[in-house]
Amino acid sequence: MTETTTGVPDYDDAAVARIHAFVETVTGGKIVRIERQVRWRPAWFADVEKDGEIIALHLRGDRAGDVAIFPDLKRESDIIEVLTAHGVPAPKIYGYLADPPCIVMESIPGTRDLSGLPQEALGSIGRDYMAAVAAMHAVPLDAFAAIGIHAPETAEDIALIGLNTYLPQYARTKRRPEPLLEFVIGWLRRNVPKHRTKASFVQFDSGQFLVKDGRLTKLYDFEFGMIGDPFVDIATMGMRNSIEPLGASLAELCLNYEASTGEPVDHDVILFHILQFSTLGTMQFTGTVAQPVPGDPHSVYIEWDLSLRKSMLLALSALTGVALPVLEPLAERTGDNVALIAKLADTVTRIAPAAAIDEAQKEQAVQLIEALARVDVMGGAAVARDITDVSAYLGRAFDEWPAAAAALEKHIQTAGPAEDVALITLLGTIEGRRMQVYEPTAIAGSARDVVLPQTR
Repeated sequence: MTETTTGVPDYDDAAVARIHAFVETVTGGKIVRIERQVRWRPAWFADVEKDGEIIALHLRGDRAGDVAIFPDLKRESDIIEVLTAHGVPAPKIYGYLADPPCIVMESIPGTRDLSGLPQEALGSIGRDYMAAVAAMHAVPLDAFAAIGIHAPETAEDIALIGLNTYLPQYARTKRRPEPLLEFVIGWLRRNVPKHRTKASFVQFDSGQFLVKDGRLTKLYDFEFGMIGDPFVDIATMGMRNSIEPLGASLAELCLNYEASTGEPVDHDVILFHILQFSTLGTMQFTGTVAQPVPGDPHSVYIEWDLSLRKSMLLALSALTGVALPVLEPLAERTGDNVALIAKLADTVTRIAPAAAIDEAQKEQAVQLIEALARVDVMGGAAVARDITDVSAYLGRAFDEWPAAAAALEKHIQTAGPAEDVALITLLGTIEGRRMQVYEPTAIAGSARDVVLPQTR
């Protein structure tokens, strides 16, 4: 097995062969079918025959690149085993392989596509889902302490467990000034909901479950699970709803959660966690968005970055009452590299992929070329306006955006609450112009659909 420059295992032929052998050892059967899942991490679906029966498995490998908050994949395997031991509907774990890292787990039956289901079924799924979430939140924290999961104690630590967990990775991978992120980090610390003092295990990146025959089967993906405010999960499932509809509205899910737990939902706290989660996702990928790492799915990370920044601004506006600016259109011009970019697009589209994974990589390349064409046409005008605005705000002239951004970030780190309105307006303008550049591209598709989840 070789390793990439980031130290993440490369799942070469020898590594995959070890996975095959391990699967057959822990199941006592024989692999009769295996299929690589086309996504940004190595993963496979496998069928194992044992005593005339077929065991459907999912083989979850380690995420590539430098974006992992919890780099030990075994942590997720241990979490899932705790959940299933306490009756939470999650996949059965058959075993964990250390080299290469791989969780051998049950392949959950069902789909994430809820379209076409009758309203009655959607309502039932919503009730079952929130009952499962409530059960997860009720698992004793001692069970997680036994596998090394940190439990925060103070209201501030409970509220900001995500921020405090993500900060080391953000500091290590940050490659450029991030004025918006630095502003929100400071705002979150100044506005902690101090009445929230009870912690639970939270999936953190919630809203992930499968459905078969109109019924919920199980929850999946606990990579980012930690102990914190249970309302984090309601916040993040609402954000996912714009990309992968949950069936029932978030408001209905909140009512279901109240019915399952007997605890009223605090809607302002959920909004706080929407802001925090959006910020954390942006922090997680800022390094590779600024300086792409070989092998990273860069178009996917830009798509997430655009979506999360829009979510941040919407939540910040709702929490502070500061309206986001309405921007003038950017002037389009003939790009400096229009002919070369057009030729690159032509060359890439003529490539015939050999496999599904190659087709996915080709599609990423096509999306990046489309985005590059927009930057070539409009990016310069957006940056020039940003430099002008920052120069005016700070009272000194800048010639280049990196210097302006660095000065703005430094100013934000010492600015007080009296500047919140002005800084939110300025940052909303800067991020809004970036969205103007990418707006019609496929990479901005998810961002166009982002709305602030309504909890009531």
